[in-house]
Amino acid sequence: MKKQKYYVVWVGREVGIFKTWEECKAQIFEYPKAEYKSFKTLALAEEAFFSLSEDFIGKSFFESELTEEQKKLIGEPILDSISVDGAWNTATGIVEYQGVHTGTKEKLFHYGPCEDGTNNIVEFLGIVHALAYCKQKDLNYPIYSDSRNAINWVRDKEARTNLEKSDKNKKLFELIDRALKWLNENEYQNKVLKWETKAWGENPADFGRK
Repeated sequence: MKKQKYYVVWVGREVGIFKTWEECKAQIFEYPKAEYKSFKTLALAEEAFFSLSEDFIGKSFFESELTEEQKKLIGEPILDSISVDGAWNTATGIVEYQGVHTGTKEKLFHYGPCEDGTNNIVEFLGIVHALAYCKQKDLNYPIYSDSRNAINWVRDKEARTNLEKSDKNKKLFELIDRALKWLNENEYQNKVLKWETKAWGENPADFGRK
């Protein structure tokens, strides 16, 4: 049985996520400078679509199950840490994020819901919120996120979203500006780490709606 693939079209007749090659081809065939890529999981396709194509085109992403040996090499998560996660409703565009203590699962903060957002945005805001939370309470906890894009945005102090501003998402863009301002004006020792879902299971801050 052929495994399901998801096709992201960033530049084409229509842009979006398509479930068949035929649908994708209709958008990019003979279209000047079309940009597209296939993914094995919907989650990564969604993450890619709301990111820059250059972060994904020509790069390989490990999307299969890990072997026991690979899991051993990755090791175990640091339990005395904060895990953050965002939730994005693909039908409504409603977004929110939260942070929990990784070991105890105690909810430390939550924000949302907000209209017309993306998963990358709330994942990014969640990390910055966690960093500010730690600085306020003088904590040196590592911060876990399962979004490599959000981690890169924090590292580069740049929110590379393709989402267009609107009256609905005005508040979100204000939060992005505040988060970037905080990153540029504050230093922190906390490590921002990738949550290895395939080795450890769902992020403890996951909203459980998959």
